[in-house]
Amino acid sequence: MISAGEFKNGLTIEYDGNIWTIIEFQHVKPGKGAAFVRTKLKNIKTGGVIELSFRPTEKFPLAHIDRVTMQYLYDTGDAYCFMNNETFEQMELMHDVVGDAMKFVKENDEVKICSCKGDIFSIEPPLFAELVVTETEPGLAGNTATNTTKPATVETGAQVRVPLFVNIGDKIKIDTRTGEYLSRA
Repeated sequence: MISAGEFKNGLTIEYDGNIWTIIEFQHVKPGKGAAFVRTKLKNIKTGGVIELSFRPTEKFPLAHIDRVTMQYLYDTGDAYCFMNNETFEQMELMHDVVGDAMKFVKENDEVKICSCKGDIFSIEPPLFAELVVTETEPGLAGNTATNTTKPATVETGAQVRVPLFVNIGDKIKIDTRTGEYLSRA
């Protein structure tokens, strides 16, 4: 159990039957009345964000998040298949559970499967992905001076904005959190 007075950013708690991550918190001591803790909480399953205030003495149970590294094997059409590299157990996750997390992940890449009390709620892809551009307009020599971008499709099918000098067949590095082009690989 942790009291609201001990909150820190990134802490995961159980509240109102759900699991929440603390995005922001602020201890407030008004001139009149009792002190309180103003928080911004993110639901780890739905992604919804709420703002609540608590008394500093209120207690909440900590939620333990399990992160298991698994290898992405293949897509069955309606589910993704993963394998635990330590136990070699395979599991399938439906597309609606995974969401957009797999758009920069290739076969045989490792991802982290996040769960709480055995309930899987998200997948964390690697922070950076190196992917080959499969479709884009032809690049022209000398188009490096401006910050102009063009759309490109990478080997996983995801759309990315890339600089004008990038061509089909180029291997590029992408930040999977934002989907932004970083550099040529």
